[in-house]
Amino acid sequence: MKIRPTKSEDIPALKLVLDGTHLFPSDLLAGMVSDFLSGDENGSVWLTAIEDGDAIGFCFATPETFTDGTWNMLAIAVLPEKQGGGAGGALATALEKLLSDRGNRVLIADTSGTDEFAQTRAFYRKYGYTEEARIRSFWAAGDDKVVFWKAL
Repeated sequence: MKIRPTKSEDIPALKLVLDGTHLFPSDLLAGMVSDFLSGDENGSVWLTAIEDGDAIGFCFATPETFTDGTWNMLAIAVLPEKQGGGAGGALATALEKLLSDRGNRVLIADTSGTDEFAQTRAFYRKYGYTEEARIRSFWAAGDDKVVFWKAL
């Protein structure tokens, strides 16, 4: 498996990742990644996991405004049939190394507190993230925002 910066030719395959995971609507992807692909990153980082020549997952992070070296991993997703095979961990590890090598200090990730996201919360814990905060009923009534934290 190879982790590399996202390329425009990855978009069709990454839309399939989004359609399979329902992380966010896949029709938003092209607009979200366009600045990064044009070289006007605004500091964002998009990484893609490649297996046997195919894009099977991605992660996306941006710097937190008004902080000194704090980043937010806004999305990480892997094709459902490839989950559990190490692609998500490889993406997170590559992102952490890239950000650390650039002198950053902290990476956070937000997720939901619902049962549907139990696997996501377990993923963050497995890769050394600490549950740092919980904001009750943030996403919707009864759907907490859970903030995970990791020192880089």
